[in-house]
Amino acid sequence: MLDEFKFSITLLQSYLKWIVNMSSAGGTALVLFLFFVLCVILESCFPREKPQAGQLRQSYRANIELFVFNSFVISLLSIPSLLVLAERYSGKGLLNYVSDPAWKAVLSFLAMDLLLYGVHKASHSFDCLWMFHRVHHNDRYLNVSTAFRIHFVEIVIINLMKALLIVALGIQSALVLANETVITFFTMLHHTNISFRGERFLGRIIITPYLHRVHHSVQRNEHDNNYGSVLSVWDRLFGTLAELKPAQIGVKGSSPQDLVHLIKYGFTMTPGSPVNLDKMIAEAAYYKAEKRGFRPGNELKDWLEAKREIIGSVYGDKPGKTSW
Repeated sequence: MLDEFKFSITLLQSYLKWIVNMSSAGGTALVLFLFFVLCVILESCFPREKPQAGQLRQSYRANIELFVFNSFVISLLSIPSLLVLAERYSGKGLLNYVSDPAWKAVLSFLAMDLLLYGVHKASHSFDCLWMFHRVHHNDRYLNVSTAFRIHFVEIVIINLMKALLIVALGIQSALVLANETVITFFTMLHHTNISFRGERFLGRIIITPYLHRVHHSVQRNEHDNNYGSVLSVWDRLFGTLAELKPAQIGVKGSSPQDLVHLIKYGFTMTPGSPVNLDKMIAEAAYYKAEKRGFRPGNELKDWLEAKREIIGSVYGDKPGKTSW
């Protein structure tokens, strides 16, 4: 694990230096657009899963419409506003105590990637966040455009969290642009409907398509894993990494696939939203203790039995890993 982490640090240092040296946000946007086109071509020539008739067109249409809509609605909270914020607070945060520019780049990226991991995990844990995040999950055919299938409220939340981090660390505007470029690059990559040699090896460091595909599984015990945006290190550290092949992609039940209804879909609560398992287990264990008059000595047994029963009732089966 330590060797992999050191390797990823070295790789990030060299890559971030290249990104920072780009002349403008326009050049970055062009690079990302060309990468998007490349992913589209690769999906067409070497698809991991072949879409059903009309499925790909429907997915692309909904995802691109959402991207265009979000670009207009939240333009004030997008990358330009984060860059302005970075210009104002540059040198005033915690990174001001780091003298080496390369380490500033690495630390700012690691902090941003960890933040996104945390926000992503929270989006699967709390109903108020999941109802917006499930818009991203309801794409039945995973492809590069799925990276842009995001409800505008979720984008606002993510950008507000990024803004707080930028202020706290005093991240420079060039590093903000570099981080956004790297994260967007990898977000497109791991949604792309492709497979390639070395995926499993690269998956020891970064989130690859085969790792992220399970995150879009219909089954909760499968999609509540692999939250990383770029690095898979966070999932390994926090025990949320799963390596398996999902049987089905999307969300349970019928859900809208057009712009207007996708936006409305984000404001509705449906059965099957994430539940607070810890709270349910604690309540079940309490009732077991109450039945035996709170006599000491069986607390651990009560908790384990309650955990087994609650997980069985929520998932319908025991969560587990299978080979990919």
